[in-house]
Amino acid sequence: MDELKTLQSLGLVLPSPAYILGAVVFGLVGLVAYRRGRKTSTAALTWTGVALMLYPYAVPQTWLLWTVGAALCAWLYTRWN
Repeated sequence: MDELKTLQSLGLVLPSPAYILGAVVFGLVGLVAYRRGRKTSTAALTWTGVALMLYPYAVPQTWLLWTVGAALCAWLYTRWN
C-alpha cells in the first residue's frame, strides 16, 4: 500500500472509469473514421480519425476528454459524406 501512496504523492493516479470508457469509445470512432478516410482518400476523415485516436494520451481531465471528443465527433459528422 505504501507504493500506491508514493505514486500518488508523485502525481500518478489511476484514471476514472468514465475516462477509460471515453478513451475507448473515441479511439474506436477514430479507428472507423481513419479507415473510412483511407478508403475514400478523404484527408479530413483520416486526420480526424488520427486525432480521435491520439488525443486521449494528451488530455488529463475527464471533462476535457469528453468535450474535445464530442467536438471532434461533431466535426467528423459534418465531413462524413
